[in-house]
Amino acid sequence: MRALTVEGWQYLVLSIMAIVVLAGAVTTAVLLARTDSVSNQLTSNVGPARVAAYQLQAALRDQETAVRGYVISSDPQFLAPFDNGRQTESRASADLRQFEQKRPDLLADLDEIEQAAGSWRDNYAEPVIAAVQPGMRNAISPALTEIGKSEFDRLRALFDQQNTHLAEARSDGIAELASISAWRNGVLIAMLAAFLVTMVVLGVVLRRALVRPLGRLAEACRRVAGGNFGEKIVPQGPRDIRLIAIDVDNMRQRIVDELEASRAATEALDEQADELRRSNAELEQFAYVASHDLQEPLRKVASFCQLLEKRYGDKLDERGTEYIGFAVDGAKRMQVLINDLLTFSRVGRLNATETSVDLDTVVDSAMANVAAAIEETGAAIERPVGGLPTIMGDPTLLTMLWQNLIGNAVKFRQEGVAPRVVIECGSGEPGQWLFSVSDNGIGIAAEFSEKVFVIFQRLHGRDAYTGTGIGLALCKKIVENHGGTIWIDNDYTDGTRFLFTLPTAHAETADTDTAAPLMEGSSS
Repeated sequence: MRALTVEGWQYLVLSIMAIVVLAGAVTTAVLLARTDSVSNQLTSNVGPARVAAYQLQAALRDQETAVRGYVISSDPQFLAPFDNGRQTESRASADLRQFEQKRPDLLADLDEIEQAAGSWRDNYAEPVIAAVQPGMRNAISPALTEIGKSEFDRLRALFDQQNTHLAEARSDGIAELASISAWRNGVLIAMLAAFLVTMVVLGVVLRRALVRPLGRLAEACRRVAGGNFGEKIVPQGPRDIRLIAIDVDNMRQRIVDELEASRAATEALDEQADELRRSNAELEQFAYVASHDLQEPLRKVASFCQLLEKRYGDKLDERGTEYIGFAVDGAKRMQVLINDLLTFSRVGRLNATETSVDLDTVVDSAMANVAAAIEETGAAIERPVGGLPTIMGDPTLLTMLWQNLIGNAVKFRQEGVAPRVVIECGSGEPGQWLFSVSDNGIGIAAEFSEKVFVIFQRLHGRDAYTGTGIGLALCKKIVENHGGTIWIDNDYTDGTRFLFTLPTAHAETADTDTAAPLMEGSSS
């Protein structure tokens, strides 16, 4: 038994149950076949035989009545029932022989009736018919009348005997049907009892052979899962359960080994986390220094250079004035660069909020921040007729995203062509909105579709287009911080089309009015 697997036990149980069911089914089938045979005998033979016997007896009575009527009336019309009766007798006799061919005892009754009927016709009916003169008063001898009476009384006795035997055949068939039904019910009850007993016995055996070993294995696994990794799991039960227990114990040992390695790795990770916290603190300090201490000297350089140009501009030649302009421009660009770098580093790290954001409101704020450029260039901004959806996110960062995309579309326009910016929105992947911002500007070559999202990467000189090259890198960081992706549609050839996804809102939209201030370094 220990060599059996769980599958082997399953096959054993199913085989025993199949044997019990098959034995009951065979017995029931035999009894049903016998029931069908007896029932068919009653309905197809005994019943029709009783009807044919009644027809036979009625035909003979009709013949006897016809002969008596003919003797009394001397009218040949009375012989018509006699002739009809003989025909009916022949048909009924043939039917009886067909129905009773498997019952010799009933055929014997028919033979006796046919012999007695023939004797009655030979000894009485035929002589009487021959003796009667039609239309004349005739007298039949008492001796012949006595013979006719005696012969037909014998026929009546045989009729009673035949009816009795047919009734007994019917009663025997009904009794046999009742007996078979009782046997069938007994077999079904015995089969049910045997099935129940088999189920109980198999249940007890399976509990001892399968359930208990599985229960012990499960309890041991729960104790190990609860943290008692030092407990060894002992294999018990069928072969495959023992193999599972061995595998689980091997897994437990590997977990113990991994825990030891994990503890060492955790200690190293804690050290790295402490180092990272120190590094973040230093980065925060650097941000503070960059936003205050580094910009103060730049402001002084720009201010004093401008003051120098104002006071001594008439004493400087053209080259001197140009040099002062270079210094002022460099200081201002350094300030913008520092502000953009700080903005990029703070995305998703400091003061991040998540709330219900109406993107229509966000786009309104972004367009207000670049309103001067839109008005100056005569740009047309087309938005979805049904409006933009509401999502969960940081309203300040999302305003910065739309401000950069719309600002770039207006900035990188074709010479002599009014900018046209089309904003569209639709369903993307499950749980994502898909947005597009298309323009009719100068476009971006396919080989630069990835490069433009790298910080400080520029495709044009500062003399052609202003900016620090940080805008699209900032857009990518904002989109990814919100769980989406952004890319350029290289199949669009009428300018530039940016596609990006944002997750759909998982909460009801709240009525919030979020003011979005103009961002430093918000346009590349």
